[in-house]
Amino acid sequence: MTLAAYSQPRTVACRPSPECFQTSFTDAPIAIRGCVRTTLALRHAGVRSVEIAYELVGPANAPVVLAAGGISAHRHAVASDAFPEAGWWQTQSGVGLDTTRVRLLAIDWLGADGQLDVPVDSADQADAIAAVLDALSIEKLAAFVGSSYGAMVGLHFCARHPRRVCKLVAISGAHRSHPYASAWRALQRQAVALGQLQCDESQGLALARQLAMLSYRTPEEFAERFADAPTVSNGRVRVAAEDYLEHCAATWVARTSPTAFLRLSESIDLHAIDPRTVPVPTTVVAITEDRLVPLEDMFALAEALPRSEIRVLRSKFGHDAFLTETREIGNILEHALHGVCGGVA
Repeated sequence: MTLAAYSQPRTVACRPSPECFQTSFTDAPIAIRGCVRTTLALRHAGVRSVEIAYELVGPANAPVVLAAGGISAHRHAVASDAFPEAGWWQTQSGVGLDTTRVRLLAIDWLGADGQLDVPVDSADQADAIAAVLDALSIEKLAAFVGSSYGAMVGLHFCARHPRRVCKLVAISGAHRSHPYASAWRALQRQAVALGQLQCDESQGLALARQLAMLSYRTPEEFAERFADAPTVSNGRVRVAAEDYLEHCAATWVARTSPTAFLRLSESIDLHAIDPRTVPVPTTVVAITEDRLVPLEDMFALAEALPRSEIRVLRSKFGHDAFLTETREIGNILEHALHGVCGGVA
C-alpha cells in the first residue's frame, strides 16, 4: 500500500487542561504549551488514539517555523519568558531561530513518553505534526527545519502534506537509514535487551547511550579531548573518555524510558522515502565527518529531490554538528528562511 493510501489524521480534541496547557502573554513572544489528542492510522500498528504534546513560541502573527531534532529532541526547543529552561536547540535561539520574528513550533515525538509500545514510522510522525497544525489552525508552515530524525520526518511531511509547508531544511538526515548506522543502532537495542534480561534496564539503556555517543561524535574530537593516558584504579584500567560517556548516559537515563528509546531507535531504521515524491524546495545540509549519515547519502538525496540545494560543512563534532556549530548552522538557516512565504525577513 502506498503512503498516499493511508487516511489523513483526524483531530479528536485539543485538551487545555492544567497539566497539559500553559500560556504566558508578554509584550513580545507568546509561549504556549499544549496537547492534541487525535486518531492516527499507524503504518505498522493500525489505528491508534494518540496524544501529541507541543510548544509554540513567538509573536502571534508571525510566520510559523517547525523545529524537529533527533530522537532525544522534544517540544521545548528554545527558552522563553514562560519556560526559561534551556531548550534542546538553545544554541540556535536568536541566531537561526529568532522567536522575535517567527513562531517556533516543536513537538514531543510519538512514543517519546514510553506509552506507545508499537513500531512507529517516521511517516506517522509527519501525520502527527499535521494533526497539531489542524488543532492550532495553522494552515501552512513557513519552513520545516529538521535535523537527524527530524529531517527524516520532514521529508515525509513534505511528501504527504506539500501544501502545508513552503520550505524544508534537512540537516544530517537522508531518505533512508544507512546499513552501517542501522547495525550500530541494532547493537544499542541489544544492550537494552540484555539489561532487561538482567533486571537492570537502566544499565542497559546507559550502555546503549554510550555506544550512541561514539557514533554521534568523531575520533578527531575524542583524540583532542581525551588524550590523557589510562589510569589504574582498584586493579582496573579506566580510559579518559569514560567519565564523559557515563555523564551523557546518566543524563539520558534520567529522562528516557527504555521503551521510548527502543521504539524511536527502530523508527529511524524503518525510515524510507523516495525523494522524488518531495516537491517542496529543500536545503540539504551535510556534514563531511558524519559517521551515521554519510556525505554520499546526502548528495544522493539532494540529487534525487526535484527542487534542492546542498550545503556541506566540516565539523569534528560529526553528526552532532547541528547542535554545536552555532554560527555555521545559523547562517544556513537565515539564508534558507529569508523571504520564505513572504514572512521571514
